[in-house]
Amino acid sequence: MPKISRKGITMPESPIRKLVPFAEDAEKKGKTVYYLNIGQPDIKTPAIALNAIKNHSLDILAYSRSEGSENYRLKIADYYKRNSINVTHNDIIVTTGGSEALLFAFGSIMDEDDEIIIPEPFYANYNGFSTASGVNVVPVISKIEDNFALPPIEEFEKLITSKTKAILICNPGNPTGYLYSKEEIKKLASIVKKHDLFLIADEVYREFVYDGISHYSILQEEGLENHAIVIDSVSKRYSMCGARIGYLVSKNKEVIKTALKFAQARLSPPTLAQIASEAALDTPQSYFDDVIEDYVNRRNLLIAEFQNIPGVKVAKPNGAFYCIAELPVKNSDDFARWLLESFDYNNNTVMVAPAAGFYSSPNVGNNQIRIAYVLNEESLKRAVQVLAEALKVYKD
Repeated sequence: MPKISRKGITMPESPIRKLVPFAEDAEKKGKTVYYLNIGQPDIKTPAIALNAIKNHSLDILAYSRSEGSENYRLKIADYYKRNSINVTHNDIIVTTGGSEALLFAFGSIMDEDDEIIIPEPFYANYNGFSTASGVNVVPVISKIEDNFALPPIEEFEKLITSKTKAILICNPGNPTGYLYSKEEIKKLASIVKKHDLFLIADEVYREFVYDGISHYSILQEEGLENHAIVIDSVSKRYSMCGARIGYLVSKNKEVIKTALKFAQARLSPPTLAQIASEAALDTPQSYFDDVIEDYVNRRNLLIAEFQNIPGVKVAKPNGAFYCIAELPVKNSDDFARWLLESFDYNNNTVMVAPAAGFYSSPNVGNNQIRIAYVLNEESLKRAVQVLAEALKVYKD
């Protein structure tokens, strides 16, 4: 029998999606499942984006330019200028989701067996993208006790070798919701300049920041022009996960020139989705004001409810719509599966994301879960109540 590749064998499963069959079985048994495992917002997509698709006048659904349509990229550049980020449309490549932007970035700056340093826990697919690119993740652990703040810069420096090509952060963070401060970004800027590395920032949750704190992009930091690569996406900003439109943004001309070759190899990003995404850029600020108010209320409720459960520790996020909770269990994978297979409270159960999959260090995060607070407040309160009841009876 022909053999599967080593890369295919080592490609990690998604900790977010691997429990889906068990959730489906629970629903077939008549249980109500509260889905806290995946960052699919329940917020409505802006009508202006949906109407752009309904009312398009295309006669032929043709390829777009490999880097994305010029008009769309001009409007993206205007969006960044409104957010105090000075880039041109030539600094932007439109991609099929932020995922493809990351793959283009990895392919453009790293070779087989090169290393990338990532504070963990991190978005689980960073492991998958690294495996697909033949790149080695070198983790530096952030701690729930510190609310997942940037680890001391000395910890990064200890890990830099001749194979290190980049540092990757998610800001605000998935799965932690942590928002890096301007001072933390400046520390990272200093070390990448000192060691001539790239700094990649996944900024897809830029719009979702709370408590009066501002987001500071790596593209705003002077002196990082040749080091900074931003990954962006419409998925969460406009609740358009299914559009699969993202961007790679850099002022480094060689990075853009190289990434464009990868873009040309896959031909073009989806044309209809670009039409919707271009229209979405005209979404009024009131939309975001309402969404942020919703998320702040959900976060506050979620944190308060978790703090009332004995033995649970939770980090308070300042951005995105995720948090990490530490539970009084030994293995959250087993607990998450048990919730779906064997437990219900008033015929309700919960699907969570075990947090070990958000680490690359072995045996870390085994007692943690990631919660996506993408449900309304009433559903969130019920879901946490179900978790609290489950913890009363669960046996490791």
